[in-house]
Amino acid sequence: MVCMTASPGRRVLLAAPRGYCAGVDRAVIAVEKALEQYGAPIYVRHEIVHNKYVVQTLEKKGAIFVEQTEEVPPGNIVMFSAHGVAPTVHEEAERGRLATIDATCPLVTKVHKEAIRYAGEDFDILLIGHEGHEEVIGTSGEAPDHITLVDGPEDVAKVEVRDPSKVVWLSQTTLSVDETMETVGAIKEKFPLLVSPPSDDICYATQNRQLAVKQMGAQAELVIVVGSRNSSNSKRLVEVAKLAGSREAYLVDFADEIDEAWLEGVSTVGVTSGASVPEVLVEEVLEWLSQRGFEDVELVKAAEESIVFSLPKELRKDLRAEAASLVAERTGRDTTGQ
Repeated sequence: MVCMTASPGRRVLLAAPRGYCAGVDRAVIAVEKALEQYGAPIYVRHEIVHNKYVVQTLEKKGAIFVEQTEEVPPGNIVMFSAHGVAPTVHEEAERGRLATIDATCPLVTKVHKEAIRYAGEDFDILLIGHEGHEEVIGTSGEAPDHITLVDGPEDVAKVEVRDPSKVVWLSQTTLSVDETMETVGAIKEKFPLLVSPPSDDICYATQNRQLAVKQMGAQAELVIVVGSRNSSNSKRLVEVAKLAGSREAYLVDFADEIDEAWLEGVSTVGVTSGASVPEVLVEEVLEWLSQRGFEDVELVKAAEESIVFSLPKELRKDLRAEAASLVAERTGRDTTGQ
C-alpha cells in the first residue's frame, strides 16, 4: 500500500469494501488449484471472472479460455465460470466427454434454484438483467419457457404474462440496486400481485460496493473505478458515483489508463474497484495518484465482509483419470458399433 502522508488540499477517499468478493475469490482460486492438482491445460468456458488482468495472469499459468464447450478437445477438464451456465452446457460437456468443474458463484446458483422452483410452480418469471450477459444466459437456460428478460424499466410496457396473479421477479446479481428497484416498481405497477423472491438477488458484495461509492460520491469531484469494461458490477459503480454527486467517474483496467487531465480542478478523488479486481491494481492507482500530490488516503467504510465460500467439490476428485475414462468409454462404444 502507498504511503499515506498528508498533502494540503488533495486527498483520496478509498472505498471499503472493494475488490474481490467471495464468489470471485473462490473461482480464481479454483482455477489455480486445478492447475496445481491436474496440471495444464485447464480449459475455462468464458472468462472465469470479468477482469482482463486476472484472465491474462491465469493464461500465463496454463489456463485456456474458450467461448464454446465444443472447443475443448475430448478427455480434458473444463471449468465453468463464476457467472454460471445453462443446463444445456452441462449436456454439451457430457457429450464431449469432458470432466467438469463448476465454479459458479453460490449466489448465482441460488438464483438458478429459484428459477427452477418458480417454473415448477408454473409462474411467469421476469428476470431483471442485461441481455447477453453470461449470468442472464445461464439463469434463463434453467427455465426458458417461463422466463422473460426485463432490461430496465423501459422494457416493462411490452411484457406479457399468462396469469397476472402468478408473476415473480428475479434479477442478475450484479446490477445497480437503485435501478433494479426502479424496475421492480414499474413491474409492480403493471402487475400488482407481483411476487418477490425470498431474498434480494443482488449479491451482498455488489450492494456493499455501491453503498461505499454512494458515501464518497458526494465528496469526490472525481471517482476512479478499477475494473474491466465487460464487468457489469464495475460499470454500475461508475453510474452510482455520478448519481451520488461526483462530477466525473471513469472505469480503468490499469493506472496507466488514467488521464492527468481528469485531475484538473480536483481536490478529492474517490477510488474503488469492482468485485473481480485484485487489490494490486488498486495499489497501482493509489501510487499513481500519490506521485501527483494525492498522498492523503482516507478510508470510507460502508460494511464488513466475512463471507467465504468453499471450493468446488470437483477439486476433490481425480479429474484427469475421469476424463481419460470418458474418452476410453466412447472409443470402446465406437469400435463395437454402438
